[in-house]
Amino acid sequence: MTRQVIFTKNAPQAIGTYSQAVRAGDTVYVSGQIPLDPVSGELVTGDIEAEIRRVFENLKAIAEAAGGGLDRVVKLTVFLTDLAHFPKVNEIMATYFSEPYPARAAVGVAQLPRGARVEMECVLHLG
Repeated sequence: MTRQVIFTKNAPQAIGTYSQAVRAGDTVYVSGQIPLDPVSGELVTGDIEAEIRRVFENLKAIAEAAGGGLDRVVKLTVFLTDLAHFPKVNEIMATYFSEPYPARAAVGVAQLPRGARVEMECVLHLG
């Protein structure tokens, strides 16, 4: 199976040895996104809502660069340093997704890269 690297300037550059996403057949694996501004490369600061929205915008930009959109997400994984923010994730997620919703997991973690409070990764199916 051929692998294709997905890249867009509308999402943050990778900050390590990984690709923004990789397409294998009709499946796209999107790397974890933290609330980095794609222009400045800096972490979005302020309230958790702004951070969560930035992450969804980053995922959306990568999904579009892969030839799909968030409506093609079949699996979403959310990492939070404080699970008390999970209701806010649900609230904001409802503005980006409609039924049928993707499968999802939420994981509480001690730390995330660059001190972020939220990170998400997803899998899209383009077939």
